[in-house]
Amino acid sequence: MNRSVRSVATAIAVGFAIYFAARAVWWTVQPSAPLLMVAAILIYLVVIIASVLVDGPIGVRLPAWWGGIAIAAGIVVPVLVGTSLLPVHRTEPFATWFIGGVGLLAVVCIVRRRPVVGWLVMAVLIVTSSMYLGPLVALELGLVGSIMWAVVAHLLVLFWDRAVKDTEHLADIQRAVSAWHATQLVRQRERRVRVQYALGAAGPVLTKTIASRGQLTDEDRLRARLAEGRLRDELRGASLLNDAVRGAIHEVRLRGTAVTVFDEGGLDELDESRRDEIRNELADVISQAHAERVIIRAARDAHTAVTVVGRSGAGDSSDDDAVGLWHEIPRVRPADAAS
Repeated sequence: MNRSVRSVATAIAVGFAIYFAARAVWWTVQPSAPLLMVAAILIYLVVIIASVLVDGPIGVRLPAWWGGIAIAAGIVVPVLVGTSLLPVHRTEPFATWFIGGVGLLAVVCIVRRRPVVGWLVMAVLIVTSSMYLGPLVALELGLVGSIMWAVVAHLLVLFWDRAVKDTEHLADIQRAVSAWHATQLVRQRERRVRVQYALGAAGPVLTKTIASRGQLTDEDRLRARLAEGRLRDELRGASLLNDAVRGAIHEVRLRGTAVTVFDEGGLDELDESRRDEIRNELADVISQAHAERVIIRAARDAHTAVTVVGRSGAGDSSDDDAVGLWHEIPRVRPADAAS
């Protein structure tokens, strides 16, 4: 329930409470015990206004402990009113104010998310008004209206909660659709970038190869190998690359190092600032690598984001190669992990 609706509902509840209190003091006959009538009016005003305002406005859940006070007031107020008047005067217009007043208290409890308390207050009102006025007379003098208002209030709360739930569900769907649409736009943009990069990297080499009918110089072959490597990097490890990483890989390849990049989701779920830090550290590690082969792998690991391994031939097979470089980049900053 938004603020404007709560303010209007609160003002209406307080206005009706004051109306019933004003009606109660408009005595057409003198009560036999006026102090009891005044006490009933004061207790009613205090409880109804507090029920409207305690711990928040209309729409906010009423504290459970206050429910007992509301039920007690629903008993005390009719009893005080009935006791303050002679039986012949209990049907006077001013004498039946408690029917609407206590009914309003039940409505307030229902609207403030305490339906059980509200209906207990209504049950107490039915019993006490029937006891002092008789069931039929009480129904004729406003009990039906109080019951109907309680029913309407209960239905409105149920419908409002359902509307809020449906609205939140639609908002979640809208956010999901917006996120999906944004993801698709990003992927489309990435695909365009990849295509443009592929054309820029491999286009000249392919053009030269076609023009020379495959007769390439050593320099052309080197360019082709470098272009092929860049394309593989973009396909296998796009999230690991930035300009610094691309430049470092290019430099070590010019020195004769074979570089392989595998992205298996190691940077997933990391914020962009941490990804940039990892890429910059990766670029520094690669630029300082002196090995025949460098393997860069970003596996899904709880602690390590990227692993860099440098191997040099030292045996009859790759399993016997000497590991000259082993560097792990953690997913979390070391300072954050220490704290």
